[in-house]
Amino acid sequence: MDRIDAMKVFVAAVDEGSLAGAGRRLRRSPAAVSRAIAFLEHHVGAELLHRTTRSLKLSEAGQRYAAACRRILSELEEADILAGGERTAPRGTLTITAPVVTGEDVLRPVLDAFMVEHPAVTVRLVMLDRTVNLIDEGIDVALRIAHLADSNFVAIRLGEVRRVVAASPGYLAQHPVINEPADLAKHRIIAMTHFGIDSWSFPPSRKSKVARAIQFTPRLVVNTVRAAVASAAEGHGITRLFSYHIAEEIRDSRLQILLAKDEHPPLPVHLLAPQGRFDVPKVRAFADFAVPRLKRYFERLSREASRNAGAIRSPRGRVSAE
Repeated sequence: MDRIDAMKVFVAAVDEGSLAGAGRRLRRSPAAVSRAIAFLEHHVGAELLHRTTRSLKLSEAGQRYAAACRRILSELEEADILAGGERTAPRGTLTITAPVVTGEDVLRPVLDAFMVEHPAVTVRLVMLDRTVNLIDEGIDVALRIAHLADSNFVAIRLGEVRRVVAASPGYLAQHPVINEPADLAKHRIIAMTHFGIDSWSFPPSRKSKVARAIQFTPRLVVNTVRAAVASAAEGHGITRLFSYHIAEEIRDSRLQILLAKDEHPPLPVHLLAPQGRFDVPKVRAFADFAVPRLKRYFERLSREASRNAGAIRSPRGRVSAE
């Protein structure tokens, strides 16, 4: 059996989470998929997958081998495509990762339109709220919201997003005025695991060089963005998220940004790819298609968030503009 072909089957099984899923993806019988994985296990002399009737789980050796297989298959594909020169049309599977909400609401519509224009490209969108190792996990491009460390990756800047505190106008009309971060201690807090469960940090005040940490006992703790947004929009408390998480709610005046003058500096948004990956036709085609669209989105987001930040509460508890 061809070892490269068996590696493709193994990676497909890992991605799909089952032998049957790999068979459907590769149009092979479950028996053929099982034989390919057994061939690899015999070749390396170790069990790669723990199989049950319902799922697969990588062994420790399997985790290392899967990462190596992804690198090898990616480099082989890149070599084949680059050998074809600039005449090679975009084709193959484009694997992209993004945070969950960004992937669903921002990137997915762009990918739908991209696939219409490039029918020979298949897209695998991996949405995870964690930092992904692009090389080990076989990722072509990542949409990343963070300050980037120096590396061998190539980054294209798309814009920036703010970490914002927000609440509904209805909630603000019935609770004490918020003029500075310390006032949050008097309020109902909807905390999310990614943004601090029992404290939020803010930049130093003008007369200090020490960052401010506001301690609180949250009224609600959730582990998804959508739950935090929904609860805040319905008037149950104050939450902290990225500005793009609440773009629609800001636009519809269901949420209002607070403490804009006390925000941390915005975080940059980039498309990130391993060195040389943007030279691959499918990746270059995606970047050429997506970058201007994503830049327009984040520029519009910044304008809308800035307009909303101008609305503050008056001493009587009503929303007013300054």
